[in-house]
Amino acid sequence: MITLGINAAFHDSSAALVVDGRVVAAAEDERFTRIKHGKRPVPFTAWELPFHAIDYCLQEAGVTLADVDHVAYSYDPARFIRDRLPEGRIELPLEPSAHAAGPWENVWDPLFASYVLNAPRQLASGAPHHLKARFRGVQHDGPFQWHHVEHHQCHQASAFLAAPYERCAVMTLDGRGEEATTTYGVWSGERYESLGEVTMPHSLGLLYERITSHLGFLHSSDEYKVMALAALGRPVYADAFRELVRPRGQGRYEVLPFDAPALFGPPRQRGEPLEQRHFDITASLQTVLEETVIELARWLRRASGERYLAMAGGVALNCVMNAKLRDAGVFDGVWVQPAAGDAGTALGAALWIDWQQRSAGAARPAPREWVMEHAYWGPQFSDDEIERLLRWAKLPYRRLDDVPRQTAQLLAADRIVGWFQGRMEFGPRALGARSILASPLDGAMQARLNELKDREDFRPVAPVVPEDDLAQWFMPAHANHGQSPFMLFVYDVRPEQASRIPAVCHADRTARVQTVRRDTHPCYYDTLKAFGALTGVPVLVNTSFNVRGEPIVCTPRDALNAFFSTPLDALVIGSFLVEKRS
Repeated sequence: MITLGINAAFHDSSAALVVDGRVVAAAEDERFTRIKHGKRPVPFTAWELPFHAIDYCLQEAGVTLADVDHVAYSYDPARFIRDRLPEGRIELPLEPSAHAAGPWENVWDPLFASYVLNAPRQLASGAPHHLKARFRGVQHDGPFQWHHVEHHQCHQASAFLAAPYERCAVMTLDGRGEEATTTYGVWSGERYESLGEVTMPHSLGLLYERITSHLGFLHSSDEYKVMALAALGRPVYADAFRELVRPRGQGRYEVLPFDAPALFGPPRQRGEPLEQRHFDITASLQTVLEETVIELARWLRRASGERYLAMAGGVALNCVMNAKLRDAGVFDGVWVQPAAGDAGTALGAALWIDWQQRSAGAARPAPREWVMEHAYWGPQFSDDEIERLLRWAKLPYRRLDDVPRQTAQLLAADRIVGWFQGRMEFGPRALGARSILASPLDGAMQARLNELKDREDFRPVAPVVPEDDLAQWFMPAHANHGQSPFMLFVYDVRPEQASRIPAVCHADRTARVQTVRRDTHPCYYDTLKAFGALTGVPVLVNTSFNVRGEPIVCTPRDALNAFFSTPLDALVIGSFLVEKRS
């Protein structure tokens, strides 16, 4: 049974393909179109189906759309319209709600409604001409069966059907779905039970978005910058945020309407200097977010009775919040799905419908067939393909005899290396397939990398370490069984080691750590070990292989474009090395 999952409702359009309970491929469309978050100048084009990502998933499985049994779309218009329209009728435009304008407005745009309701027709007939081959032989009504799945159900499924837990509590937090903004549930290993939800206009995600905009950053894009700034501030506005965010028990909370300039001063314009006031706003917001989520988690632990927690939703990309929740001891383990934002709803939609269909009519629900141990579900390219491009481009290059050892030598010589290896990551983090690698030994490396990528100077860079070396460098090393494969938790740098890896120490001496096992990425792991043998430090800086405003690279051509448009020193691409002249 082949199930295709699609996200195209808000942003970060994506596709995922599941065959008999196992994920075969998953990717965001931005990696192919090179349009970050899928946001184009004409707003409605953000709702176009991710044809390039779908085409890739079909290609990876060796099938066409006509071979697909089920298509799962991660938004259900019925959830929104069921109480708003006369029975049996769909009328456009639909009226907006009475909530205040801005992020709190529950707008149902007629163009958006049209795209969601007509997505099956768009899938059957809307593919670009150069992708038509794998989309032929279908109509809007089949042969596949179409499913609209609630947005937060997709977030939930992307967590509990991928997590390394046989049973767990589930919490998802994001801006909004159809109406839900926060959901709770419990996965017993055989069934999923909802334990409640919070609905619009009350949303921790939209609160964070609104403050992100107030501080002059792009909402639904730059929230991680606000999180990074929090380490530089003091929570002097925490009481003001506590007045806005009011827990109501039983997993419920309210976010009251507010006038941001009246509470926090005039908005910062994009590009203006950052002031201490801005740092303090971010620290206060982060503090209250952490307090609120920990309180919600405590209720969920009691309501579910489960020892482990699986999370998804855009707010779950907040690695500082995740670490505070991990360390609070509410649950014995916390796992976050690495494509926790809206891109991951394509994965959740496919997993959920696959599991439901495999369970239908059976004496017992179908067992899970897959656990998400890594995020390498995107395209890969053979050495032959890479070498053909290098020759066509008339570039000087050489084949490496030992990629890990020779890359480690470059890094130990303080060279900054573009790293292109294996299948591309699914999700917003660079996890060792499409990365920029550097030595952490010199504190100036952070500034070098921020300049290379044209990033703000306050932005930290993240360390990667072999899982078996985590305890020597970071703490608490026992947390989550000593695993952090998706760079979604911060750790404290051990005081006795901080001076040895200054490039990856944030202002509060924390670091967003990725751990690596040899069985998930042997070349990456061996490079870390080789660097450790040369320097005594098995830790590297890992940041995404892209430049400001562009998605992470996908193809060898993308890698070459990024390499030659930045001051990178070297590119290790497959088995080949390309270097720039000094």
